[in-house]
Amino acid sequence: MRIHALTRKPHALPERIPDSELGVKCSFCINRCRIAEGDFGYCGVRQNLDGIIVGPDKHWAYVDWYHDPLPTNCVADWVCKGSKDHGQTNLAVFYEACTFNCLFCQNWHYRDRKNKASTEELVRAADASTGCICYFGGDPTPFALHSMEVAELLQERKRNFRTCWETNGSVAPKYMKRWIDYALVSDGCIKIDFKTFSENLNIALCGTSNRNTKMNIKLVAESMKKRVTPPILVVSTLLIPGYLDKQELEYMASFISSIDKDIPWSFLGFYPHFHFNDMPCTSREQAEMALNIAEEHGIKNTHLGNIHLLR
Repeated sequence: MRIHALTRKPHALPERIPDSELGVKCSFCINRCRIAEGDFGYCGVRQNLDGIIVGPDKHWAYVDWYHDPLPTNCVADWVCKGSKDHGQTNLAVFYEACTFNCLFCQNWHYRDRKNKASTEELVRAADASTGCICYFGGDPTPFALHSMEVAELLQERKRNFRTCWETNGSVAPKYMKRWIDYALVSDGCIKIDFKTFSENLNIALCGTSNRNTKMNIKLVAESMKKRVTPPILVVSTLLIPGYLDKQELEYMASFISSIDKDIPWSFLGFYPHFHFNDMPCTSREQAEMALNIAEEHGIKNTHLGNIHLLR
């Protein structure tokens, strides 16, 4: 955990998941922080003030956004309808906080950005060219209420905006259920980053547990029966050299296949970032191994992204 502490310190965030005996419990995510008076949770945006957890709510968030022409480089692009919406744009909504503290984070710059915006500002950004809206980051988990309020207001326009979440899966299942509802009605999907199977490895790489991630994969997979195309669930895995080895990939494939062999699974090539900036890129051998393991477990719909990074 020492390197996670070093990662947090320059940004005035907790070194460990807060667990104060006298603290107030936050229930947004897997961390279930017990935050002492005046302190922040692990995400760095939810705070205990006078015994009440305050922070981003349905009215505002730390968020930035941009219009990305479709088709775009989406982790679900090979199965999502948005990849066929030529001429339209994806409203890419980047939330500036996270419930994980990944040592290989590719968007770690969000830690130095705090663009506070109202719900109405973001809703207005969805214009006539917008075909879909994707919440990512960071992670949308600390801003679960905000993303749902935006989705609700967009639905009230009587125009279909495809709504998707890209997440580490750490959000409390009660919020995930509502995300599923919005994604289903809009032909969107939930993209869950399945970083590891082993909890201890997830803690080592990301600073916290992946129990909610696995729970939410199962939860979203249940809704695949309600809609086959496009799939409501897409799982992605970053192929980190040396860590996502044969044994770990076997565990992950066994887990996914035991739930539903039709779950789309995307493997992504790794590029050195953040504290893993001295690592090599993913090898073709590792990528082929991942695809073969998935196939051996009967998983029918796999994909390899960032192939230009393979060495």
